[in-house]
Amino acid sequence: MLKILDVHIESIMNQALAEHPIEACGIILGKKDNQVPHRIVPMQNAARSENFFAFDPKEQFKVWQEMEEKNEVPMVFYHSHTNSRAFPSKEDIQHAWYPDASYVLVSTTGGKPGEVRSYRIVDKKAIEETINVVSQ
Repeated sequence: MLKILDVHIESIMNQALAEHPIEACGIILGKKDNQVPHRIVPMQNAARSENFFAFDPKEQFKVWQEMEEKNEVPMVFYHSHTNSRAFPSKEDIQHAWYPDASYVLVSTTGGKPGEVRSYRIVDKKAIEETINVVSQ
């Protein structure tokens, strides 16, 4: 089960709608011992694609440096699907390198807010998990 702050869900959806029809993407970080991630980092989609996302390498390097300095771990990777449901694509599954992280997808088909779903992706298998939205 993913515990996530309501403000993070709102931020993800706002970013996804603002960047539509390009896939929006980002990461939410937390402390290793915490169950609720605390810092959201919207990222640029370097692919500038409606069907694929890729973090900008320079931006990712900077975030990973900050993450190490602050003793944080990636707890959630998120992105939008602009032309399909919130289900991981084959590419999403292939590029899921953090088995302890949750992968949140939001659908913005037609430029409108849609479903929000979370998955654990382990050994190239996506398993949907419950999302427990909590207040700050």
